[in-house]
Amino acid sequence: MDYRTKKRAASIAVHLLLALIVLVCLFPIAWMCLIAFKDTKESLTGFHSLWVEHPTLDNFKRLFELIPVCQNTFNSAFTTIIGTITSLFFCALAGFAFSKYRFPGRTFLFYFIIATMLVPAEVGAVPLFIIMQKLNLINSLWSLIIPKIATAIGIFYMNQYISDVPDELIEAAKIDGCSDFGIFTKIVVPIIKPALASWGAVTLISRWNDFFWPLLYLRKQSKYTLIVTISLLPISEGLSTPWPVILAGTTLVTIPIIVLYLILEKFQKGGSFAGAVKG
Repeated sequence: MDYRTKKRAASIAVHLLLALIVLVCLFPIAWMCLIAFKDTKESLTGFHSLWVEHPTLDNFKRLFELIPVCQNTFNSAFTTIIGTITSLFFCALAGFAFSKYRFPGRTFLFYFIIATMLVPAEVGAVPLFIIMQKLNLINSLWSLIIPKIATAIGIFYMNQYISDVPDELIEAAKIDGCSDFGIFTKIVVPIIKPALASWGAVTLISRWNDFFWPLLYLRKQSKYTLIVTISLLPISEGLSTPWPVILAGTTLVTIPIIVLYLILEKFQKGGSFAGAVKG
């Protein structure tokens, strides 16, 4: 067997392995979606019948009867979108300041912020709850946005990316009379679009799937995010909620974030420095 044949065989083996991994990862999601369209009796067949013989929307109808799906979806969308936008803005702004400006205590402050990543977020649950209570934000959607308006890992990520922005661009903008905030919005932000898209995707998924903090801060079902309401379905009806109804809810939770990720993925590709600096 010559070198070319060995290389082709290795490539085929790698692709088959990757395809197998993808199938293993996608199977639970596909099975969940299929059961969501089965009636209760048919769903009991489990793995013996993956195909939907008699598709039905009754599970989704029942779901809308049990919980305020539209209101909970709005809550999730509001906290996810507003939280992601504010997090991107403040993390990028802080990353820009740490990367391109020199000020007293800069190094200490930056490493102090990075060190907070070593502490689990749940450690601050009680102090944060007390702060939110003092601010009268308990049972408010803003309690899910304000505490995470800027994160250590987000600042670190943006700082690393903005560090690659040529200093010549910053200096040229200053010579032309551009303000600091103008440099950030007109020079830096267009260049770091791939970083904003990739971090935005991570933040979107994290905020949409957030369970602990909504459960901690929110008290009324009308204020719950969709994932919290769906997670409480098995006990909301005294353990009598059929699994197809629950899986219909998880399908509603899963599909939007997949669509949003696929949209943001287009903005993550490609560089952004080409032609920025002459010479």
